[in-house]
Amino acid sequence: MPVPAFNLYPPFSIVRVSHTELVVRDLAASRAFYVDTLGLQVTFEDSGMICLRAMEERGHHCLILRKGDDPVSRYLAFRVFSEEDLDKAEAHFAGQGRETSWVERPFQGRTLRVLDPHGIPLEFYFEMERLATIHQKYALYRGVKPLRIDHFNCFSPHVDDSVAFYNDIGFRTTEYTEDKDTGRLWAAWMHRKGGVHDIAFTNGTGPRLHHIAFWVPTPMNIIDLLDLMATTGYVDNIERGPGRHGIANAFFLYILDPDGHRTEIYCSDYQTVDPDHEPIHWDLKDPQRQTLWGAPAPRSWFEHGTLFDGTEPRESELKAQPIIAP
Repeated sequence: MPVPAFNLYPPFSIVRVSHTELVVRDLAASRAFYVDTLGLQVTFEDSGMICLRAMEERGHHCLILRKGDDPVSRYLAFRVFSEEDLDKAEAHFAGQGRETSWVERPFQGRTLRVLDPHGIPLEFYFEMERLATIHQKYALYRGVKPLRIDHFNCFSPHVDDSVAFYNDIGFRTTEYTEDKDTGRLWAAWMHRKGGVHDIAFTNGTGPRLHHIAFWVPTPMNIIDLLDLMATTGYVDNIERGPGRHGIANAFFLYILDPDGHRTEIYCSDYQTVDPDHEPIHWDLKDPQRQTLWGAPAPRSWFEHGTLFDGTEPRESELKAQPIIAP
């Protein structure tokens, strides 16, 4: 099995995926997409930035939209268990020879920034402004009724190296795709919070952000969103789905925002909290790996992604390819 043994006692404790910041060209157009169509809630906005949260979240934001010229992701953020874990994280990364810095971020406390081995900008924090609960304020529910951010998926030029790095800081692999000819990893799904993944890696030119994902209550929420998008000018923003992944058992839909940032709408995965949970192996050529049922993924799904700010991507070393729709 090409995935490493779980590191159950990592050098610091990460709780879960938290948020990302996307640069968008037109804040009004992005607001119409994420707020009026998807149904995320605005927690702050001014002429240069909009902060958003989903319905079950108490933290100030799970997504920041910032006005700019180049549509990139500025960082991926994770919450740690305590303030002490931030200092442990700094010591761990410094011990690896990685450059770290403390950065100021709105509505949150001390924030540690570091680059992963391929250049993904990562940020870790403990304290974020807490907001009143709104999950039973049903008059606020709109669009796809997003409950919470679920995960990030990234293109990696070397998935084995990505998995090794994140395994070292306590992420556990739940499912993986192996290229049988080389024995190399083509993709892997890794978690901290007890679902299928907080972060996943797909072989490809990278590092680039493939998508962010939001958890919704039922598949019918996704069908409702499709009806809404098809009748409000967003039909061309529907990229893939609906369908069900073999991996994660997820009922899914992939959509593109006005700048091409990809979002997955997602439900129906499973619990992975047991420390001896055994990763599920998939062969790259298994057609039900990516799509248990539904249309195969289009070529854009394997090629298009969002750049990370300040990081130059490189071609993947593994040239194997899965099934691509004609």
